[in-house]
Amino acid sequence: MIHGKTLDAWYASHPLIEDLVALRETSWFNPAIAPVATALGDVGLGAEDVAQASARLQRFAPYIAKVFPETAAAGGIIESGIVPLNKLHSLLLSEAGLPGSGSLWLKSDSDLPISGSIKARGGIHEVLKHAEDLALQAGLISIGDNYEALASDAARQFFGQYKIAVGSTGNLGLSIGIMSAKLGFQATVHMSSDARQWKKDRLRANGVTVVEYESDYSVAVEQGRRQAAGDPTCYFVDDENSPHLFLGYAVAAERLVRQFEQAGVVVDVDHPLFVYLPCGVGGGPGGVAFGLKLAFGDTVHCIFAEPTHSPCMLLGVYTGLHDDVSVQEFGIDNVTAADGLAVGRPSGFVGRAMQRLIDGYYTVTDEELYRLLAIAYQEERVRLEPSALAGAPGMVRVLRDQAYLERIGVTSERLANATHLVWGTGGSMVPAEEFAAYVEKGRG
Repeated sequence: MIHGKTLDAWYASHPLIEDLVALRETSWFNPAIAPVATALGDVGLGAEDVAQASARLQRFAPYIAKVFPETAAAGGIIESGIVPLNKLHSLLLSEAGLPGSGSLWLKSDSDLPISGSIKARGGIHEVLKHAEDLALQAGLISIGDNYEALASDAARQFFGQYKIAVGSTGNLGLSIGIMSAKLGFQATVHMSSDARQWKKDRLRANGVTVVEYESDYSVAVEQGRRQAAGDPTCYFVDDENSPHLFLGYAVAAERLVRQFEQAGVVVDVDHPLFVYLPCGVGGGPGGVAFGLKLAFGDTVHCIFAEPTHSPCMLLGVYTGLHDDVSVQEFGIDNVTAADGLAVGRPSGFVGRAMQRLIDGYYTVTDEELYRLLAIAYQEERVRLEPSALAGAPGMVRVLRDQAYLERIGVTSERLANATHLVWGTGGSMVPAEEFAAYVEKGRG
């Protein structure tokens, strides 16, 4: 019995579960989505909260520029560009036998400095929020000061009295660990079995304690939570429920608005925007989607992408059980090459807060992730890790679902003017040898 029902009863009441259990690629466009004006109230956060996160990142910019020289040219602002994917756009449409639809772009969070993934947004923001709170309380700084002062030995010694812990499949651990250690915190990252060795090595090289587990993400998070619970000096970054992570991710949207303006990309009712976001526990894509909804309203359509072996958010929202259900309860193994997305139980906070704001969910096989990785590198020279390719099939899934497009009022004329944005979540820091093996596997 699974939550009081047999598997066959679940198949009868929720037919898509049969495809999920069979590990078949699946798409589901949520009929319960609501206008932004109605659904934003579900979140419990607003534009002012995002503005505060943005201002905090601005305050820390002089510090970031000093301690991470690779960010100096950008003034200490951690940001990525947008890149047109013209060749991949044509190839995907041709393969699917679909008519043209607007343009396809990549949001290159795979190239973000410091930790090389989308987690450089939310993860770093949460560490900075905690550091700021401690430093203000101790009188080390005041709002309005130049935060470059926190690069001093005295500040590092102060932060060295405190600990930060997190559970991660890899990328969040990199951003939390590297940023925490740079400030002087005692940082511990609890890593699940699917985390890549190079990510563990990089953390240790930055002075971070890495604790490895033979179990999956949920166990790593639970152990991190347990470490912090027994130690008043230890701060736990809760990937499953953190509003500070969520708001750090949301800041991306206000910057995307400016980037689109500079690139001449129009987003309005007649020029809809579709954004395809790889999803693990849900914090990163949820925060970005929240920011996008604040920025673009009902003209943006956010869609989450998950591996066929780890469809936790789709399962949670589709059944309405959210974090009360895991993929393992349905016999799905949660073992995938998309290490950043290898999560069996979704964030209950994000699932409930965003369930009327996310247009749809779909799953992708590991084989397809590798194939698209090789194609994207060959055609566009972009370096993405397997997880980051989850967004690439999204355009085809949307264009194939006429009922969904009719329901949201996107006519063929509007579709011809649409912008499709694949959110590249990680990849630039993958070692050359490992990336070459990814490409070779994808070509196969």
